[in-house]
Amino acid sequence: MSQSYGSAYLGQATGQSAIEERARFIVRTYNHLFAAIVLFAALEFAAFQLNLAAPIAQAMMAAGPLVMMGGFVLVSWLASRAAHSSQSKAAQYAALLAFVVAEAIIFLPILLLANNVAPGAIQSAGVVTILGFGGLSAIVFKTRKDFSFLGGMLRWGFLLSIVLVIAGAIFGFQLGTFFSVAMIGMAGAAILYDTSNVLHHFPTDRYVAAALQLFASVAMLFFYVLRLILSLQRR
Repeated sequence: MSQSYGSAYLGQATGQSAIEERARFIVRTYNHLFAAIVLFAALEFAAFQLNLAAPIAQAMMAAGPLVMMGGFVLVSWLASRAAHSSQSKAAQYAALLAFVVAEAIIFLPILLLANNVAPGAIQSAGVVTILGFGGLSAIVFKTRKDFSFLGGMLRWGFLLSIVLVIAGAIFGFQLGTFFSVAMIGMAGAAILYDTSNVLHHFPTDRYVAAALQLFASVAMLFFYVLRLILSLQRR
């Protein structure tokens, strides 16, 4: 009887320890996500204050808006790969820092455009992104549903979007409002998938990589929400 009780107590203690470890992992992940967002905002603010935004944006736009969009999708995909493949803490931090800097550069053209032609669009996109991210995250944490089944769909979605961007650049057609709406939907699915992985699957020592994954999805949502708002205001 005592042996059985001891085994049950040990199992309960181990389970409680795992729950506490997962809770610490989640807190660290979202702390790093917040830090990445703050760093991103600081880099954009510095670029505008130092008058670097316009020349960098002009250099990027010279390659064409489709190339810029393709770069955004490609960098997001690479971030996802890095989040799942990086093992050491140093590699995870390097990937997170490199991705935040790359995103800050890629965002400059659309932020400059929004700042010049659509005052308030950036703030509106930010509010929509925060509400969307908060709502989708709440669904995962409230239901505790495992959304890992979305992984295959997201991989195909990223591949298709890259193909569309390349085709648009080659054949000269524009990716309009419907593309932005589709990408917003994919960003929402990515947030569900990433949040589910944070809750259920990510190893608890890889909170930096988990934050990178979440930041990539939040950035994608913000980018295409802002693009959609701009396209609607131009009509």
